[in-house]
Amino acid sequence: MIVSTRGRYALRVLIDMAEHSDVERIPLKEIADRQQISQKYIEAIMTLLSKNGFVDGVHGKGGGYKLNRKPEEYKVGDLLRLTEGTLAPVACLEVGAEKCAKEGSCRTLPMWSKLDELIEGYLDSVSVADLIKKD
Repeated sequence: MIVSTRGRYALRVLIDMAEHSDVERIPLKEIADRQQISQKYIEAIMTLLSKNGFVDGVHGKGGGYKLNRKPEEYKVGDLLRLTEGTLAPVACLEVGAEKCAKEGSCRTLPMWSKLDELIEGYLDSVSVADLIKKD
């Protein structure tokens, strides 16, 4: 599994929003400036996050975006499944994948399955709140 730019940037955007959650709504331009990501790219990310219930947005004067839940309720695994489509380390473990003809005799499938469990388990255990802690 390789996390795309979209996945990495979406995570950075949520972290930024959590760190600035004292503001009613955060304009895209402010997030783009702080994160040094083009506003156009962030617009696409925010559309995805908004349509999937991760953030609330208001357009127009005084508009912007805000988190609609607490930072500890945003799990990294959920965000990456949204942006990446899958966290599976191999194609045969992706949701909806066709059954592999070699599944019964595949010597590596148990290893890949265990890796998949570890990846999913770990990413589902990390929240945005964990990432903004300054230890």
